[in-house]
Amino acid sequence: MDSEFLKKVLGGDEQAYRYFVDKYGNMAFSIAVSIVKNPEEAEEVVQDAFLKAYNALPAFQQRSKFSTWFYKIVVNEGLKKLRKKKIKFAPVEEIETGYMVDESELNQSLRSLKENEQKQFINLTLGKMAARDSLIMRLFYLEERDINEVADIMELSITNVKTLLFRSRKRFYRILEEELKHELKSIL
Repeated sequence: MDSEFLKKVLGGDEQAYRYFVDKYGNMAFSIAVSIVKNPEEAEEVVQDAFLKAYNALPAFQQRSKFSTWFYKIVVNEGLKKLRKKKIKFAPVEEIETGYMVDESELNQSLRSLKENEQKQFINLTLGKMAARDSLIMRLFYLEERDINEVADIMELSITNVKTLLFRSRKRFYRILEEELKHELKSIL
């Protein structure tokens, strides 16, 4: 389907580009928020990425999926915005040793929440994570991209992606556990 709309856009049908905005806009925004941590700035990042992608469409050689190519542009635009603000993409730090999270217990707690509450806690948790951790979690778990695509979008090796996913998941569960405990205290 993407290739049909690519042909239309490249053939001069500017309105056909709306298909890509509608299809990829929400996830692009989610990726941008993961990086810049500000919804207004994320909107700017997404707009810049769509404009950049539109202008670069003639050079897009379709060696990867459009979404992979486009999300890479979103990531780069987000990082460019951080550089302008002189904020660095957080380096991968070591996870604290000795801290064990009971993932099965947390998963059970999450399942007991209503779907909208689950989304709220997931987004709250992702928002509190470092940009790189949040981005990799969103790409792999929410967007369901495979390891190779995540590596391509984030310009990392497959080994680095696997390591980051492992560490990010541990951080996610630690933050989520704190949020759930905080919520329980406020209810009781």
